Amino acid sequence: MKTVTRWFAGVLLLVLLALGGLLALSWAPDLPLAELKARWAPAPSTFIEVQGMSVHVRDEGPRDDPTPLLLLHGTSSSLHTWEGWAAALKATHRVIRVDLPGFGLTGPFPDGDYRMAHYSAFIAGLLDALQVERVVLAGNSLGGQIAWETALAWPQRVSRLILVDAAGFPMQSTSVPIGFRIARIPELAPLVGKILPRSMIESSVRNVYGDPERVTAQLVERYYQLTLRPGNRQALVQRFSQRDDPRLNQPRISRLGLPTLIIWGGRDGLIPPEHAALFQAAIKGSEVSMFETLGHVPQEEDAAATVAVVEAFLGR
Repeated sequence: MKTVTRWFAGVLLLVLLALGGLLALSWAPDLPLAELKARWAPAPSTFIEVQGMSVHVRDEGPRDDPTPLLLLHGTSSSLHTWEGWAAALKATHRVIRVDLPGFGLTGPFPDGDYRMAHYSAFIAGLLDALQVERVVLAGNSLGGQIAWETALAWPQRVSRLILVDAAGFPMQSTSVPIGFRIARIPELAPLVGKILPRSMIESSVRNVYGDPERVTAQLVERYYQLTLRPGNRQALVQRFSQRDDPRLNQPRISRLGLPTLIIWGGRDGLIPPEHAALFQAAIKGSEVSMFETLGHVPQEEDAAATVAVVEAFLGR
C-alpha cells in the first residue's frame, strides 16, 4: 500500500512540475506600449484622438480622392493585415487603415463596450476626426460585420461595401482557432491575461490560412506581440462575452442597398464559404469573388490576387 501511495505521489509531483514548467514557459506579461509602437508603428503610422482613445491609423494616397477606402481588420488582427492592398491601391486611391479598439496598438475601449452599435459609432467618430464625409468601407471577419453595420447605421457615409469573409450570419464553424476557443471560456479569463504560448498564436494563425505553409515566423511574431499590448487580452474576452445574436441579422442585412463586393476564401473553416452565398442573396445586386485555395484572411494570404478584384470593383 505504501508503495502505491509513493507511486501516486511521485506521479503527482511530476505532473505538478510539468505544469509549473509549462506555465513558466508560457508566462507572458503585457509589453510596454512604447516598445510596441517603436516596432509596429513606423511611418506612415500616426495616432489620432477618437472618443478618448489614441487610435493607430495609416492614411496614404492622394488627398483629393473624394471617396477614400477605409479598411477594417478582424478579431485579434491589426491594420497590418491590409499591407498588400494598401501598397497596390495607394497610387490611385486614398487608403485608410485603422487598429480597431480592443486590438493592435489602439487598445481597449475605455468603457469596455464591444457591441456592434458601439463599433459603428466609433467608425463615424473616426471619419469625423479625419474630416472624411464618405468612404468605400471594406472589412474582414469582425471588420466585415462592423462595415455592414456602419452602412446600416450611417448610410450617408458609406458609398460601397467590400465584405471579406465577413461575420453576420450564424457561423457554423468547422474549425476555430484555439486562441478564440480559450477566450470564450469565462472561467479562464484570469489566465488569459497572464499566459500566452507563442505556439498557440502560431497554431491560431495557421488555422485561418488556406495554406498554412504561407505563415511566416515574422507574421506569427506580429500577432503575438500585438496581442501583448496592454488591455488587448482582456478586451478579447469582453468582446466574446458581448456578441450579438446573429440569428437576427438576415432581415437587417437585406436592408443594404449599396454596391457590394463579397470576397471569400474557399478553405475558410471559421466562417464557411457558404456564407458568401447568404450575403449575396441578402444584398441585392451584390457580387461574389471566391478564392478556392485561400482561408479566412484572403487579403493577407494572397494580397495580389484579391486586390485585383477590388481594383476592378472600384473602377466600375
